[in-house]
This record gives sequence, structure tokens and C-alpha cells, in this order.
Amino acid sequence: MLDNIATDFPEHTPRPAGAPQALAGIKVVDFTHFIAGPFATMMLADMGADVLKIEAPGRGDDFRQYPPVHPDLAQGAPFLWSNRNKRSVALDLKTPEGLEVARALAATADVVVENFSSGVMARFGLDYESIRKTNPEVVYCAVSAYGREGAFADRLGFDPIAQAESGFVSMNGYADREGVRALSPVMDISTAMMACNAILGALVARERTGHGQSMEVALFDNAVLMTGYATLQHVFSGAEPQRHGNTSPDTCPSGVFEAQDRSFYINSGNNKIFQRLMAQVVERPDVANDPAFATGRDRSARREELFALLGEAFARQPWSHWQARMRAAGVPCGEVRSVGEAIRSPEARERRLVTRIPHPAVGWVPNMALPIRYGRTPIADPVAAPTVGQHTHEVLREALGYDEARLASLAQAGAFGPPATRHETAGAPA
Repeated sequence: MLDNIATDFPEHTPRPAGAPQALAGIKVVDFTHFIAGPFATMMLADMGADVLKIEAPGRGDDFRQYPPVHPDLAQGAPFLWSNRNKRSVALDLKTPEGLEVARALAATADVVVENFSSGVMARFGLDYESIRKTNPEVVYCAVSAYGREGAFADRLGFDPIAQAESGFVSMNGYADREGVRALSPVMDISTAMMACNAILGALVARERTGHGQSMEVALFDNAVLMTGYATLQHVFSGAEPQRHGNTSPDTCPSGVFEAQDRSFYINSGNNKIFQRLMAQVVERPDVANDPAFATGRDRSARREELFALLGEAFARQPWSHWQARMRAAGVPCGEVRSVGEAIRSPEARERRLVTRIPHPAVGWVPNMALPIRYGRTPIADPVAAPTVGQHTHEVLREALGYDEARLASLAQAGAFGPPATRHETAGAPA
């Protein structure tokens, strides 16, 4: 496990020394778990915010156990992917002492983020109305399934359910079978992006007005948005989107084709691209200029004929031949890759999307970069996701001024979990 990381991926290049960070000085108290909430707070951490991840002692966020779990890390690759640049604080919120500490941290926060089931934070006295009494300028973001109020506030939400109920699944796959979900948690990731955007907007508003606010981002609301312009197409026409596999209902020829050695995708998004494809790439100016193929609608009506013509041409040469010709002609195209091929591709290496970063337990771990490139405030250098409670004592000393006697008293009271779940090792609270 991770045996080839040093040869497969370059070492992370540090940000310029002394460069400012976009969110330096912003403290985020993070009560989130699984994907949507933690990915949102990770983006804030990458921008320079100090993100304090509040976890249950011992096991921590259940997402830590998603496979594959490295035996020396005691956490899985998915958790590393979504929790870098954070500090972990282990608190037992079921004890009065642990809850007191959590409330004290929230009182010092610029931002509080949570994605518990509706009502949980209110029971803990950690909801917006409770926190704003001691921290009126707080920016408070709740990531929910179907909203915190209303007839569906009690429903649990997970990415594939949101994909199904939003209509997203109905749009994807092939016409002769049931719709399919996206294996990537696209609804969780996009909800995280929405939550991050909402928080950034609220921080700008606070800077201008002096007032904090609460906000909510619902997984279902975001999932409906993720069906794209199909929503308004349906309202205009009354027709439901149909499944088209790898082809497009709006542009033609767009889809997967076969060269001699591998598959690739072409997107002929307009008439000029089609004409360049036919005249310059496959050397069929007669088709490029044929009135029968003049418009996207004309081409879609004769899709099978057009795909057969292109398929016959592409089968004569390898992908490298066609790629060079299409790049020269300005025809959008790309090979159909596996995930492993994608992250080791020339494009990914050029953009340094996957690098390796040091880890005290295993030497190196992989890191997936954010697709944000600030000119003046570069993204923070990545620090691997923490162990459960790794920074508990450090944070409480720093943020709340607790001395050793206070920390020992809290530990004895079970605020950091029972002694059996606390590890007096290098990975224990510092």
C-alpha cells in the first residue's frame, strides 16, 4: 500500500515563503462528518483558516473508516482526501465538561459549521441562536439533507439518495435500461462547494456590515440544481430528459469513438467545430459542406449515419494520430481514461494535481490539490489529515487559555473520552 508513491507522484512544491493567506486569522469550529461538511471546511483550511475539527473520542468521524484503510494510519484514503490542514479536537459532547469546552470554542469562532441531523445541535446548545448570544458576529452554516425546517426536516440524506430523488439518476445511462447514479459523490462535493461559497459570502458581508448570520445549504436543493439546465428545458417543453448514454441530445457528433488502440471522446459543440472535424481531421470536406448536416438538429437526425462514417475513419489510425490532428484543428477531444490513468496523465502532472506530502507514520501520503490558483494568496501547503484528538490539548491551551491543571481535570471528568480511548502516544492530543 502506497509502495510506488515516490515514483508515481512528485513531491509537493511549497508556497512562496511569507505569502499571505486569503483566510488567515479566521477560526472555524467544525462539527461536521462524512463528506459534504468536511470537504467544505477543508477548502476553508486550504485558504488559510484555522479549522478545528470536533470529533468524538476514540473512533472519531465515521468517515475515517472508509476503505482502503492504511494499517499504520488507522484511517482511510477518503478521510485523507477530505480533511487535510485541520486540527482535531476530541470532545465527548455527552459529558457536561466536554459540552462546556465545545461551547467555549464556538464562542471564540468566526465560523461554525455543522451537518448533524435536525435538532441535535439545539439539544447541545450549539445551534445558531444559542451561540450568537455569546458570539453575535458568528457566521453559522448548517449543511442539511432537506432543510432544517418544514415537513422533511427529519429525513436523513446521503449522496445517492439525493441523486435519485433530484432526477439526476433518471438522466444518466442508456435508454434501454434503468438510470444510473454517478459513483463519485457529486452531490456531496458540489454541496460542499456551495457551503464554502456561502461562508465566504457571509464573511465578506460581515466585514462590510459588522453582522454575522446563519445560513443553510441543503443536499437536496443542491442536487436539483445539479441536474443543470434540464430543469428549465422541462418547464419550457413539458418533456422529461432522456438518457443518451455517451452521446449528447444537444450537439452532434458528440460521444465516444474508437481509434485503433483506444477510446476517445469528441464534443462538437457548434457548427464550426463540426466543419473543422470533417474537413481538417478526417478530410471529408464534402460532408462538412453538405446541407444535410448543416445544423445540430440536422446532424442529430442523422446521428447513426454520421457516427458510422466517423467510426470507420477513426479505426484506421491510433489515438496519437487523431489527437494531434484534432488539437491542431481546434476540435475538443480527450481519451477515455481510468482514474489511475487520469491522475498520472501529462495534463495532471503539468498541473501538479496529485503530489505526495510527508507523513510521520508512513513517510509519504498522496494529496489531491484544489483547482484554485490564487495569484496573491496561494493555497496553504497541505498537512495530512490529523489523528483523532491529535490537537486537543494544543487547541485548548491556545484558544481558551487552559493550563495543565484544567486539562487534567477535564480529562479526569471524561471530557476527552474515557482513558481507554485516549492514546498516550505521538498521535495523542498535544
